[in-house]
Amino acid sequence: MDDTPIGRAAQLAVEALGRAGQGLPRPEQTRVIVVANQKGGVGKTTTTVNLAASLALHGARVMVVDLDPQGNASTALGIDHHSDVPSIYDVLVDGKPLSDVVQPVTDVEGLFCAPATIDLAGAEIELVSLVARESRLRRAIDAYEQPLDYIFVDCPPSLGLLTVNAMVAGAEVLIPIQCEYYALEGLGQLLRNVDLVRGHLNPRIKVSTILLTMYDGRTRLASQVADEVRSHFAEEVLRTSIPRSVRISEAPSYGQTVLTYDPGSSGSLSYLEAAREIALRGAGTDMADSNSSDGGAQ
Repeated sequence: MDDTPIGRAAQLAVEALGRAGQGLPRPEQTRVIVVANQKGGVGKTTTTVNLAASLALHGARVMVVDLDPQGNASTALGIDHHSDVPSIYDVLVDGKPLSDVVQPVTDVEGLFCAPATIDLAGAEIELVSLVARESRLRRAIDAYEQPLDYIFVDCPPSLGLLTVNAMVAGAEVLIPIQCEYYALEGLGQLLRNVDLVRGHLNPRIKVSTILLTMYDGRTRLASQVADEVRSHFAEEVLRTSIPRSVRISEAPSYGQTVLTYDPGSSGSLSYLEAAREIALRGAGTDMADSNSSDGGAQ
């Protein structure tokens, strides 16, 4: 942990869970996790950057690949992403090496970001005419030589070529689902797309994780939605859910994750716990034997 006020505060948040001394298992090979949902406003970017930061704070080496032309993941990690910055667009369209665009995140040691710029908005059209257009991200990741434990790919709210590139590159899909009305609307199409990619382009890809976001324990609706999602996806849903939190919403405006913006907040502790579940699941650890609390820091 770097000896800065932010770093020390983040370390205190890890210790607040009582598990910092235990650490987390490191995956035997890089886990490429695609964070996708074609619905907007469900917490894709927030989930991507905070899970990545959480795992990095536990000692993992983590990269965030920002595939959303809005560049919100880059903003949340404090990464400059104006139009002149080398970005993931250059990797996908021009074949630039991924190592040429990756930047370290200054607030969190071991966390890196491949930023998105507004140029990415035209990539969907430009990719159509390129050879092996669906696998350009996978080839870039395969050629990246620096050791990584996790790669999180933040997808745009659509099921176009950028999202297909992410699914061809990854082995796992993480779907954030907000605890609100119509939570499952459109999810069937996303699952069908995963099946299509598995059948034709990437036999490894599967939906491994579903994370409930924007959970408000004061409302009956949130509990009903959570129960419905768990009934449909019992194996995939994390026990931890992410609460609706002002701190989580405020953090990106300061170019930070909630882990560094307010390490002791309920949102920060929930993402730390969700990251712990993901790491333990990847290691094959039985969560029933752990001390994980159902619902996290709701």
